[in-house]
Amino acid sequence: MSVVGSLIFCTYCGNLLDAATSSAEFKCGLCSASYNKADFANLEVVTTSAEDAFPSSLKLKRSVVKTSLKKDELDDGATIKEKCPKCGNEEMQYHTLQLRSADEGATVFYTCTSCGYRFRTNN
Repeated sequence: MSVVGSLIFCTYCGNLLDAATSSAEFKCGLCSASYNKADFANLEVVTTSAEDAFPSSLKLKRSVVKTSLKKDELDDGATIKEKCPKCGNEEMQYHTLQLRSADEGATVFYTCTSCGYRFRTNN
């Protein structure tokens, strides 16, 4: 008999043995080999995994995704033709950040090039 985790296999044919029977032994349904259940009464299953055992493509890209801006980065946005709601200037700079879950739109931050008024929209 071979044990992998909490699963017990027949060593002759490799069949998974049924541990739910009430008899005193495991009996292989394929090759009829039998094994004494008492030999596995104190079987302790311990499983562990390493931090990098299950790599995630999102986890690997976590350092690439930018979720905040520093104050000095606010002045370096792309300039677009957008009317400032405060002073009426026709040019604004903007930045986008993914602040919500990945299946939702990015948040757009606008800064007026004339008066410095700032606001944001969720796309």
